[in-house]
Amino acid sequence: MGRALIAIACATAAFTNAAGGAPQKKSSFSAADFEQHIASLRERLGAKGLEGLSIRVEEPFVVIGNGGDEKLASDSRTVRWASDLLERDLFDKRPTKILDIYLFGDADSYEQGVKTLTGESPTTPYGFYSQAHEGLFMNIATGGGTLVHEIVHPFVEADFPNAPAWLNEGLGSLYEQSAERDGHIVGLTNWRLAGLQEALKRGVRSFEELTHLGADEFYDDDSGTNYAQSRYLFYYMQEKGLLRDFYHAFRAARDKDPSGYATLVATLGEKDMGAFQEGWGQFVAKLRFPERH
Repeated sequence: MGRALIAIACATAAFTNAAGGAPQKKSSFSAADFEQHIASLRERLGAKGLEGLSIRVEEPFVVIGNGGDEKLASDSRTVRWASDLLERDLFDKRPTKILDIYLFGDADSYEQGVKTLTGESPTTPYGFYSQAHEGLFMNIATGGGTLVHEIVHPFVEADFPNAPAWLNEGLGSLYEQSAERDGHIVGLTNWRLAGLQEALKRGVRSFEELTHLGADEFYDDDSGTNYAQSRYLFYYMQEKGLLRDFYHAFRAARDKDPSGYATLVATLGEKDMGAFQEGWGQFVAKLRFPERH
């Protein structure tokens, strides 16, 4: 999860429903699976004094909220929109377990809810995904950006097992501020841009070094530059129409190219990555947040 994320509301107004947007993939789970999961969930919540929470299915997730059924239905649109479009463009496999998404309506209920459900206080005021607790935990009052970021992680976990951190967090960060363009999810410029532009003036890692970082090295970066550099590399590829091809090619080549660097070079079609990185830096320097239209 890395440094705390500033949650910026994504474009849920572009919500794509089953009737008019992304094709609906067959669920990995049956209606009976969801019924059994929800029955067990209600029992666990009741035992923890949380029996008043609303619950709804947004395949492949179960979404739980403390603001009532109507509020949950509204907030769940982000889950449905992001899941549909991420599956359309990137992910062929869904999470192998039914995961719960907890949407708490304010900071206090989020703090208390996380403590009650996990036994620990949250380390971020916005939200996080916990593989150990098989769920995503959000302070939805801060916006939908962190929610979309964290939804990416269980999809990557299922679709690209043992993906390197730069890919996992780069994609998550790309979509933490997102919208819909011609039926596809796209990342927009966001709050990470200013820090990256400053870091570029001092010098950042080469892409070869970035892609070869181990998880501990990637996350041991209080400045957030590793996140931002990965994000805006993916943003560049998105804007050049290369991101989907890169992701699918890297996933197919992961055994022989575990870092993804060789696939990156091939996808970009670059012979001189030093020159490419210089040009990419110039591209990033011209970006603006908020974006100008």
